[in-house]
Amino acid sequence: MSRLIKERLFTPGPTALLPQAMAAMAAMHQHHRTAEFRQLLRGTLDRLRAFLQTRQEVLLLSSSGTGAMEAALANLLSPGERVLVLSAGKFGERWEKMAAAFGLEVVQKRLPYGESFQAADIQPLLGAGNGLAAVLWQATESSTGVAHDTASLARAVRSAGSDALLIVDGITGIGTSELDPDAWDLDVLIGGSQKAVMVPPGLAYLSVSERAWKRMEKGVCPRFYFDLRRERAAQAQGETAFTPATALVAALEAALRYIEQLGGRPALTANAQFLAATTRRAAQALGLQRFGHGTPAGALTAISAPTGMDSSVIVKGLRQRFGAIVANGQGEMKGQLFRIAHLGYYDFAETIGLIAQLELVLAEAGWLDPAKLGAGVRAAQEYWLQSAAQPAAAAV
Repeated sequence: MSRLIKERLFTPGPTALLPQAMAAMAAMHQHHRTAEFRQLLRGTLDRLRAFLQTRQEVLLLSSSGTGAMEAALANLLSPGERVLVLSAGKFGERWEKMAAAFGLEVVQKRLPYGESFQAADIQPLLGAGNGLAAVLWQATESSTGVAHDTASLARAVRSAGSDALLIVDGITGIGTSELDPDAWDLDVLIGGSQKAVMVPPGLAYLSVSERAWKRMEKGVCPRFYFDLRRERAAQAQGETAFTPATALVAALEAALRYIEQLGGRPALTANAQFLAATTRRAAQALGLQRFGHGTPAGALTAISAPTGMDSSVIVKGLRQRFGAIVANGQGEMKGQLFRIAHLGYYDFAETIGLIAQLELVLAEAGWLDPAKLGAGVRAAQEYWLQSAAQPAAAAV
């Protein structure tokens, strides 16, 4: 019997797209050197600043989030300077590779995949005379589904009397975890359009502290397209230094309006964390184990493959049987785990549907006794009832 199968993204980027943003993108026809586009860009930047809840300047770049990561290094640091890189996954390793490519002296602090960084992990590296120009980390390590304790890491650096720049990849952390760039004295916080803000890939944004702007005067790394001072001057006039992704800017502005109506970034974050907690409870009820021992992320849940099973069986089964696209493990973690996203435009109905599909895939693979079908769904339903009775619990 032939069945209709509708594909749905459950990957941690790109994520499900907001219909209002797609409508704005389709309708966009303005030239970027016009009064109309200048008004749109200014409004988008104002909304981004409100979304990030910061007084710092926020810049928008036509690139992926990795472009903003590179921009931070190229503008703020010089070859030979020492940087501390915190790495416990594939994206921490990206910071290492990028820093090395810019000729920086990389001090590596690594934890096993699936672990989370806390202040105690870095305090021995922050003593007097360490000469650190910057500390680089991820708010959320999306390759392993864990969150690092950004607040305590930032406090540890400042408590040690260090003026090292704090450069945080918040690409999957923004809109899924608590992040306060002003209160935590972060110098750069980076985000991307294809994550919690529900827009296609192609835009990156970053908040930049006054300390960072001053440090830029000393940097000697070459930069052209990613010259943040040039972008700062242009965007202050409602312009961009180079041709922007105009349709994506329109989509982002529409998405930020939607998020404001939802209740702002705190409401978006609470939704992601609720869906993450729901998924963890369902997985536990099915006898599945979360990957690693770190602090679970709100952006996504990484689940270890059942003993004796390659996670590719689950990833392929969900897509072929139900059109549900989840992410496999990255690099050497492929086959060991699968990742389910919660950031952005996802709701409880989609999540509970995916849990039911996962049960069927596991049953067809011979791992789950068909008599136990519904155990994960029931756990999710019970958590929903508990959270509905006590609304504050939705932000677990």
